[in-house]
Amino acid sequence: MANPILRQKLDAKEFLVIPGVQDMIAATMVNKVGFDIVYGTGYWLTASSLGLPDAGIATYTQMVDRMRTVARTTPGAALIADADTGYGGLLNVHHTVRGYEEAGVTAIQIEDQEFPKKCGHTPYKRCVPVQDMVEKIQVAAEARQDKENFLIIARTDARASGGVDEALRRLEAYDKAGADILFFEAPQSEDEMRTACAAFDKPMLANMADGGKTPILPAEVLKEIGYALAIYPSMTSLVAAAAMEKALRTLKDKGLSQTPDIDMFDFNEFCKLIGFQEVWDFEKRWAR
Repeated sequence: MANPILRQKLDAKEFLVIPGVQDMIAATMVNKVGFDIVYGTGYWLTASSLGLPDAGIATYTQMVDRMRTVARTTPGAALIADADTGYGGLLNVHHTVRGYEEAGVTAIQIEDQEFPKKCGHTPYKRCVPVQDMVEKIQVAAEARQDKENFLIIARTDARASGGVDEALRRLEAYDKAGADILFFEAPQSEDEMRTACAAFDKPMLANMADGGKTPILPAEVLKEIGYALAIYPSMTSLVAAAAMEKALRTLKDKGLSQTPDIDMFDFNEFCKLIGFQEVWDFEKRWAR
């Protein structure tokens, strides 16, 4: 069932800062810090589970299973989930929406790239005809069970090949088709971001992809520009990768896992966060 908190916060005009999760350790940390909306990122969930690039290689079956696990690991939070192109044609989109909703997703993101798609901040993207994407949005809106709280996010990648005007033309069509949230992927300047936000009354999503093509701006600036929400898909992954590389180089060079310059999360606290307390309580009750 979709979590109504996302719809409620959007209706209340509360600006939403939404971290991406690449695995269940990140999901556990997001849960500990107390975010009530999280983003299941296609790029980083694919990288962490399959060790592969976000290039349309991961299947629907693999991704819906991963999203189901994220939803279970972040109970009480609304999950926004990347669904690439819907994993095929219109029937696939219908099946994807039903599957994601059943898995505990609250909002599904579908993009207008050709299949196989590519990460929005990498080259050689190609978009499908506008009408093809319009029909995907219409099918997605009809397929959802919870018409009020399960939201459709329509993303366009047309900036790369067609420029800002083409991206805005597409978003206008997707708005009319019934998308709940509009996603202009990879604008390359603050001016482009302002132009897009000024063009629509629907909630606009900012993608703060660290290392990507879009300027990384403070949340208060994004809100002033006109965005309703911002996802941070790369942050936890890149921070974790940097920390792991530093620790591994220390281990390789010095033969030590613990040094004063390496931060390490408390093992006993993590055991409790991941659910061992329940295991221990069970053992106390039932162990012979």
